Parts: sequence; structure tokens; C-alpha cells
Amino acid sequence: LGFQEEGKRPTGNASMEELKKYNAWYAADTDEKKIYLTFDAGYDNGNMPAILNALHKHQVHATFFVVGTLIREKPKLIREIVDAGHTIGNHTMTHPDMSGISTKEAFQKQLEDVEVLYKEATGKEMTKFYRPPQGIYSEKNLQMAKDLGYHTFFWSLAYVDWKQDDQPTHEQAFDKLLTRIHPGAVVLLHNTSKTNGEILDELLTKWEEMGYTFHPLSELCGA
Repeated sequence: LGFQEEGKRPTGNASMEELKKYNAWYAADTDEKKIYLTFDAGYDNGNMPAILNALHKHQVHATFFVVGTLIREKPKLIREIVDAGHTIGNHTMTHPDMSGISTKEAFQKQLEDVEVLYKEATGKEMTKFYRPPQGIYSEKNLQMAKDLGYHTFFWSLAYVDWKQDDQPTHEQAFDKLLTRIHPGAVVLLHNTSKTNGEILDELLTKWEEMGYTFHPLSELCGA
């Protein structure tokens, strides 16, 4: 992503128009101060209560893109997230580089194995929202996801929050997340970040004070 101007949507290595034909998105094409809040969740290390409490306090409904192993290990947590009104998205079963998967069968298995675990944990069908691990993709992958009925979501704002032994300070996090927020932003945060758990309540407050409102990904893609 290239951030050219504060408060403006960054440029990506693919345009919104190029992505849209695959039912894929990285931001909304809008001047309205809307935020689509998402989390990538590969595992749980204790930050979820703080994150869920902050979301509840601000009445924000987020999407959690979850790796299948987390559903298998923590089905109760998945039910808690769903019961709180959030959406669980598909972040694949084993978090591979999906662009290296060439067959539709192997691609489909990475998504369907997660769907099965989700159904076992919640009794519900999974919402067909997909996020490629690390944002790595090929156009062939995007077409495969579309053929399977999925909407693919990238992001237009994230920061280096996933390094467990090098967590950003609160000041560093706010510097990135407040100056780079923009209308129609799809924000990616990691649930494993201790910093995110600590700042989320204040972060949501600051975004609200800037005039932003929070919206579900279903609104962005019209699903």
C-alpha cells in the first residue's frame, strides 16, 4: 500500500476495479467516514476478552478472519465471538501461501475444512468471507474463491502488530492508525497483539471523535 496523503485511501498493487470482478475488496469507494474493522486470528493468547469488551462498549461489529486450527482448539471462543454479533471469516485451514496452490481441489479443501469445523462449533453455516494469508494471492486464486461463492477481503490499513517479541508502543500504534485512517478503510488488526488489546477502547473512541462510524463487511460487498 502506498499512503500518499493523510486521510486519503492508499493506492494498492491492484485497483478496486480489477479486484471487484473477482468479488474482492481492499476498501470502499466512498468519501463517507466509514470503517470496516477486521481482525486476523491465527491463535489465541489472551487478548480476546479486552478486544471483545471494547467492541461491545462501542457497539462495533467486526469480522474475525480465523485460521481453522483456532476453531478446532477453541470452539467456545468462536461461539462467544458469534454470540456477540461478530462475523467469522475464513483465513484457511493451515495459513499457507495460497498463491502456490494450483488445483481447485486443494484450494477448496483449505476453505471447506474451516467451514466444517465452524459448523461443528456453532451449528451454523459459515459466512463466505475469505482473506488470503499474508494477503498473498493470484488472479487464479481469486477466481477460485469467487467460484466457491466467496467474497475476498484484503485491507487498506494495517500496521506491524504481529511480532510477539517486538510489540509497538501505544504511541507507535496511534501514530499509524490515526494518521492513516481514511473513508472506506478496511482495517486489519491482529487479535494476538497485546498492544491492540490495550488500546482498542481508546482507539475506537479517537476514531469516533474524528467522525468515523463502523460498518460490517456485508455492507461493503452487498452480501
